[in-house]
Amino acid sequence: MGHMSAIARRILLAAPRGYCAGVDRAVQTVEKALELYGPPIYVRKQIVHNKHVVETLEKRGAIFVEENDEVPEGAIVIFSAHGVAPTVHEEARRRSLRTIDATCPLVTKVHNEAKRFAREDYDILLIGHEGHEEVIGTTGEAPEHIQLVDGPDDVENVQVRDPAKVAWLSQTTLSVDETNATVAKLRERFPLLVDPPSDDICYATQNRQTAVKQIAKEAQLVIVVGSTNSSNSKRLVEVALEAGADAAYLVDKAEEIDEAWLEGVTTVGLTSGASVPEVLVRGVLEWLAERGFTEVEEVRSAEESLMFALPPELRRDLRVASAR
Repeated sequence: MGHMSAIARRILLAAPRGYCAGVDRAVQTVEKALELYGPPIYVRKQIVHNKHVVETLEKRGAIFVEENDEVPEGAIVIFSAHGVAPTVHEEARRRSLRTIDATCPLVTKVHNEAKRFAREDYDILLIGHEGHEEVIGTTGEAPEHIQLVDGPDDVENVQVRDPAKVAWLSQTTLSVDETNATVAKLRERFPLLVDPPSDDICYATQNRQTAVKQIAKEAQLVIVVGSTNSSNSKRLVEVALEAGADAAYLVDKAEEIDEAWLEGVTTVGLTSGASVPEVLVRGVLEWLAERGFTEVEEVRSAEESLMFALPPELRRDLRVASAR
């Protein structure tokens, strides 16, 4: 026996990981629309922030566009899981587009909170990342009331009309710990700061961060499967490093792993963002197995069973089709 075999190489596989209910629903929405109406189906922005998913749907006849004006009049357009500003719905109506809205219900909840606080004339501090689609959509509900707070360091830049009428909201895919730190700093400046009725960071973001924290304590290397434009996936890398992993990297698929990362590593932590299909995680497991990491232990920190019904516009047509 060589000395290498004495070292147990293992993988700690985080659970929950991968698809959340909103992503599952959004991807299914495009798949079902392609089956029901036939291609091409237009999708405004990436349906979910994952390269593999987008490429797979493109092969099946989905056409991804940046804006509604790229969609021919009268055609079907699906809005992505991240949500859209009201102006996007208006443009679609003006151009007689048939819209299917795949916005995650948990994002819609934040939009509704924004509308309510705006009606009550609050200044709304939206914690989130500049330029992210979800932030653009939420801000569009009440642009004159909402200002972005991009993390704890941005708190000092906030200006409000009346410190007694300030509320905060957040993007659904942020770091839980960093957001708590941001809120704490905001509350120092604005002691009367009003909280959202319920937490805006979604269950899936929280659960995946909790799971990666658990494995990061024991793993020298954490691999997060996800795309670079995926906020929740990028946060998992940050959370892993905060929680004690020696190194953590984001990869879209196994081929992007650098062999050098494995030097001196006996325990690898593995997880995936909320827009990542499990097949990509299996690819990483196979890649690691070929390099001696054959012992896989799933570390489960929560059970998830949430499912969302498909968008009503699509459900109606699916009912008609099945009745034929």
